[in-house]
Amino acid sequence: MAVEKFPVEASHIMMFARSVGDGNPIYHDDEYAKSTEPGGIIAPPTFVQASAQFDPNHGLRPKIDGDGWFGSGGAPSGAKPRGDRKSGGGGGGGGGGGGGLHAEQRFIYHRHMRPGDVLSATSRPGKTWEKQGRRSGKLVFSESVTEYRDLNGELVVTAIGVGVRTERPVDQG
Repeated sequence: MAVEKFPVEASHIMMFARSVGDGNPIYHDDEYAKSTEPGGIIAPPTFVQASAQFDPNHGLRPKIDGDGWFGSGGAPSGAKPRGDRKSGGGGGGGGGGGGGLHAEQRFIYHRHMRPGDVLSATSRPGKTWEKQGRRSGKLVFSESVTEYRDLNGELVVTAIGVGVRTERPVDQG
């Protein structure tokens, strides 16, 4: 993910907190937030995931090529066919006929995100390692590291996602 400009706005913080069911007033009540250790409204954990809305290449964004997008009335919900899993085509981000999935997400906060921050995000590959699975063969784990920096170039949050691919599909028996 590469996001050039991710504005952190108070209303976005409030709506994000509500959408994840977190009613902590530090995310929306300025008077309450002033009485806390951070001294003002801050963004909740995982808030940087909302930066996907500002990535022009992310699948959440409308396509300009006339292919339609979620809710456009084009293809149903804008979804792309994933292929026949039994034949090993398409889905899941896996390789070798297997499947792939999101295995872990970690966030390292270097400081609180606050309304008025404008962040940029850059991603790079992290570590890769393998394990042997009992039912799926080799499991290949790989990290993706995304760094969110403010306008001064200071690191605010580091997000580390781990994906796993299986060598072959898991038998259903």
